[in-house]
Amino acid sequence: MLDNAEYVEQAYLFDLLRERIAEQTPMQELLGQLRHELLATTRLPMAIDFMLTELRHSGLMGDAMARLSHYFSPFQTFLIRESESETGRFTIHIALQVLQADAKLRADYTARLESIDTQGNLGDSFSTIPRGGGAMTPTVMAQRARSGFFFFHFEAISRNRLGYDAGLTAMSNDPVYDADWTKWLLDLRANVGLVDMADLLFLASDEYRRRLIEENVPLDGKGPFLFGEKEGRIALANRRKDPVYLFGAMQRHLGYPPVPRPIKEETDRDTIPAMLRRIERLESRIKLMEQEQRQEFDLSKFYQKPTDA
Repeated sequence: MLDNAEYVEQAYLFDLLRERIAEQTPMQELLGQLRHELLATTRLPMAIDFMLTELRHSGLMGDAMARLSHYFSPFQTFLIRESESETGRFTIHIALQVLQADAKLRADYTARLESIDTQGNLGDSFSTIPRGGGAMTPTVMAQRARSGFFFFHFEAISRNRLGYDAGLTAMSNDPVYDADWTKWLLDLRANVGLVDMADLLFLASDEYRRRLIEENVPLDGKGPFLFGEKEGRIALANRRKDPVYLFGAMQRHLGYPPVPRPIKEETDRDTIPAMLRRIERLESRIKLMEQEQRQEFDLSKFYQKPTDA
């Protein structure tokens, strides 16, 4: 993975792009302007220079990011390519929202990794780690962090209907996951849609391993056990339910990060009634003008009788 400063600047870049792309400015101009606002000590300005060259030739940002696979993760490239697809409904605005949140997660994770000293002691930046039982060690921290990335990435794919095959393949190639996670994600790609998602999570949890040990069942051929006991119990409680409820329970009880949702534009409910009132006033004025032209305008009906003092 990259240094913490790189992901901090990536999150800043995606946030600025999301805000300014609404002004209908071409992506080439935006990247050319924003590269001067980024830290020159990071590699992101150089990556933007390369992306600008590729954009002038192909016009696609996803192809440029794919050529920078050593800098942008496969999942980041997957999101941009899906937003550039002509057949999908995944817009660049939603993609930049998800990319910004993803970069923030990576920045938090790398900050925690950089705070671990040579003796393996954890630093002070572990308050945002997903909650769970047991003592916090670097191994447990890495397990919970990868679980958080998985729930975030998988929910982003499922909520936006991006396709599990390509999405899980991109996740398996992401450097945030280790070899056990890569193998499990590829197996999940073959089983998702055929087996209930809650069952797949339970079978890969420490809760399932604990029950096997209590029943003296050998662990050969089982696992890998990538999730904690609490994740396993929550998955077991959400069997045969919509996966959205499973994601919500994980976020409520264990503090896993939610996926940004499209910002809905609020429509003014008073607009139509206000327009009707204005039309009525215009009609009354036009009627008075017509009466005045026909010399039928009578001011006496507008007179007001004086009130008694």
